[in-house]
This record gives sequence, structure tokens and C-alpha cells, in this order.
Amino acid sequence: MIKILIVEDQVIMRDSLANLINGQEDMQVVGSIGSAGDALEICRVKTPDLVLMDVRTDNNENGIAAAAKIRAQYPSIRIVIMTGMPEITYMDSARRAGVDSFLYKNINSETMLATIRSTMDGYRTFPREAPSVLPGHLSFTDTEIAILRLVCEAKSRKEIARELTMSEGSVKAVITDILNKTGYDSIIKFAVFAVSKGYIMPNA
Repeated sequence: MIKILIVEDQVIMRDSLANLINGQEDMQVVGSIGSAGDALEICRVKTPDLVLMDVRTDNNENGIAAAAKIRAQYPSIRIVIMTGMPEITYMDSARRAGVDSFLYKNINSETMLATIRSTMDGYRTFPREAPSVLPGHLSFTDTEIAILRLVCEAKSRKEIARELTMSEGSVKAVITDILNKTGYDSIIKFAVFAVSKGYIMPNA
């Protein structure tokens, strides 16, 4: 029997997942909560085999950050992250956090259940990299995304250049390209917008 903890802030979605999972002969929901901030403690109390967790939960808690804490303290627990957001960087962040599998919420029930079972069998499931596209069909390069992440972390242009092994002039040129694409007059303003909409997740 696979014991599963669900971490999902939307009550209807949480209840639907619980009903789906409890309807399986080989699965059981041992906990169902709305905030990723409580996940570590519930893992201690309920000892699930697998945590099925949304990226964003109640109180704006970060599911990927919670996953990293669970991985550090309970390495045997499998972790599946799910999201319905048109993210750019969540999959990279999930991999760094030690997440076992990653799902979009637009999948069908059969795929969800199959992923849970395969993850318990030791297989990792990640969808193909989502295209780096923001509203208006604006595409961004890996370098542009990396710079946006670092801007979100309040890094200076000099610090960004050092971290990405680029010249400050090159960083400035990339930032100019981003502003030209988006129509923003400030990279800080655009970075704040991208984070607020869930399109960019700064490194934890």
C-alpha cells in the first residue's frame, strides 16, 4: 500500500485527488493539507511513502522549497511536484530540490496514477522542458532567464556577470534585449511582474 500525503491549497482539487487515490487498491491518503509549510511536520507524524505537492500553496508557501527540506530530512520519501501554472523555471528548481517527478495538472487521472506508481518504483518523470514563453508569445533564451532569476535575487550587474561568467557589457546588452522585447523601462519592474505571475522562480 502506497501511503500518500497531498499538499494542495485548492480544496476542490485536494478532495478530488484524495477521492481518486483512495479509490485505488494499492494507495491510501494518510494526510491532506493546504500549506507546504506544514508538509515537513506531517511527514514526521504520518510517515508517507510519497508526497504529492503543488508548487504554490496556502500563505504563498513554496512547494519546491518544502520538497528540498523533506528530501534533506526524509530521503526515502518520494516527492511528486505538480503545477497548473505556465512556469518557466519550476522544473529546474524541482530537480535541484531533489524532486522525483514533476507533473502538470492538465494530465488525466490515469497518467497521474501511473506517475505515482512509477515514482514509487524508482523512476523519475519530468515532462519535456516547457518553452520559455511569457504572455504575448515572447520567447526568452536560457541566458535571459538566468539573468532574470539573479535580478530577482537583487544581484548587481557586476555580481550577475561574475556568476554567469560574462562581461558586465554582455549582461547589460542582454538586459537591454529583454526590455526591448517586453516594453518595460526597468528590468526590476519586469522581474517583479514575472515572479508575481509565477513565470520565474528565483533560485531557493
